[in-house]
Amino acid sequence: MLRTHTCGELRLPDATKTVTLAGWVQTVRDKGGVLWIDLRDRYGITQIILEDGISSPDLFATARTLGREFVLQTVGEVVERKSKNPNILTGEIEVRPTQLTVLNPAKLPPFLIEDETDGGDDLRLRYRYLDLRRNPVRRNLELRHRMAQQTRVYMDGQDFIEVETPVLIKSTPEGARDFVVPSRMNPGEFYALPQSPQTFKQLLMVSGFDRYYQIVKCFRDEDLRADRQPEFTQIDCEMTFVEQEDILNMFEGLIRHLFKAVKGIDMAEVPRMTYADAMRLYGSDKPDTRFGMEFRELKGLFDTIDMTSGKGFPVFDSAPMVVGINVPGCADYTRKQLDELTEWLKRPQIGAKGLIYARVNQNGDVKSSVDKFYSEDDLNAWAAHFGAKPGDLMLILSGEVDKVRKQLGELRLEMGSRLGLRDPNVFKTLWVLDFPLLEYGEEEARWFAMHHPFTSPKPEDIALLDTNPGQVRANAYDLVINGTEVGGGSIRIFNRDLQARMFSLLGFSDEEAKAQFGFLMDAFEFGAPPHGGIAFGFDRLCSLFGGSDSIRDFIAFPKNNSGRDVMIDSPSPISRKQLAELSIDTTVETK
Repeated sequence: MLRTHTCGELRLPDATKTVTLAGWVQTVRDKGGVLWIDLRDRYGITQIILEDGISSPDLFATARTLGREFVLQTVGEVVERKSKNPNILTGEIEVRPTQLTVLNPAKLPPFLIEDETDGGDDLRLRYRYLDLRRNPVRRNLELRHRMAQQTRVYMDGQDFIEVETPVLIKSTPEGARDFVVPSRMNPGEFYALPQSPQTFKQLLMVSGFDRYYQIVKCFRDEDLRADRQPEFTQIDCEMTFVEQEDILNMFEGLIRHLFKAVKGIDMAEVPRMTYADAMRLYGSDKPDTRFGMEFRELKGLFDTIDMTSGKGFPVFDSAPMVVGINVPGCADYTRKQLDELTEWLKRPQIGAKGLIYARVNQNGDVKSSVDKFYSEDDLNAWAAHFGAKPGDLMLILSGEVDKVRKQLGELRLEMGSRLGLRDPNVFKTLWVLDFPLLEYGEEEARWFAMHHPFTSPKPEDIALLDTNPGQVRANAYDLVINGTEVGGGSIRIFNRDLQARMFSLLGFSDEEAKAQFGFLMDAFEFGAPPHGGIAFGFDRLCSLFGGSDSIRDFIAFPKNNSGRDVMIDSPSPISRKQLAELSIDTTVETK
């Protein structure tokens, strides 16, 4: 070994020991008669000290040639520091060297390798191997390691077996776009990279493996944002002879184990909410329940308000839905602040047409932006319906049901952020249940699976498949943490006839269903057991545990927002010879 200790290991009881350290030069501070070197590795920083009259001129000469990020080995004696540094674990000691050896010099890095760096996102991605030397990035990957380690501890303790499934599979038309891989041995044919191991884990259940899991890479060729990457990692799980309650209990156990083992947090029992209630109360199937501001619908209330003829507000009267939230303590918002909030809502990303507000003043009077349409009694009825107290602000939207719920959901999150109610160090978990099984695509004029085509309908809703498919509920569940969906799954279809019925409802011909999923349908004829499972977005879980909005911070070598790896310059063109070997048309102009 080129070292006897790491740079984060030595303490005061180690004084007088002769040690060998190796690492990177963080800084050199030369005061003439005294020179300090901060030597860094993954474990921490140790200060090296050279002093006139104690250290040799040759050591001073070597030290003065050092630059940032030089790879350095030093041999020396551990001594007590005169001026201790309580901010680092090695702050009570330093090393007085008898030998300094430059193992490798380094160019000046393009940004500071420090916790607070001067490098922007693009620059740090270009030199990701340097960015990985910084403590915040290293800590993120250490957290990821602990998450994976503790996942395996829990799953092993529950008799799950980790099984690897193929990475080169068959392309399927459902879900997001596949990444495809041409086959040289089978000209004109392609593999796909898996969006998930869904069918393989179901086949493992048919095989009798009973309890499977895998921490697995998945791939989706879709538009990117902070919580998406073209390749990502799932904790993928499946169990046989289970019902929904068994799945919820098992994997609530996993999440509680991770919070305890990794964060030291004892999580309470995870509450449950139906999809219908989540949309009605929060306008989202992944509500952030760290704060209140639940929706209050006004349309029914208006029917009970005795308004003077001709004084109704047309914007409300003509709208299918009028709904709002009560924002505590914001009655003092100025007209300028309310106008700014209205413009925020009108942005194309949200698309609201306007905002109505009503404030409850400290004396209890209710004042609204539509005072001329409603009496004092009317506005007091609003306040009572919202549960608004003096000092509160009611924000109200109207329009088509689905659109206005989504718009108000965005407004609720924005107000929660502005009021500091979305603390990343507070964790609120929630199971969302009873999703619709299907959603109708107007443009394609057909039904689509809301999750995937292998999700079982609720047994009591199966009869509706033929008469009212839109009312069929899925035997499905999502786990939500702080307004982020971190896991989703379902009880699966395991009966061939029901699976064929589902494929038909989704617009598959018998021939298409057989070509795409014949292997699974055939397997169901050989004694497929009842089974179900779940998959957790591992990168998302890590980012939540680490208090970050972006999964990119918890991936060693992520892609940028365009799906590019700017460090290795990928994706990139390949040669005409390679294209020809893959039977891909080489007449297409390439770079």
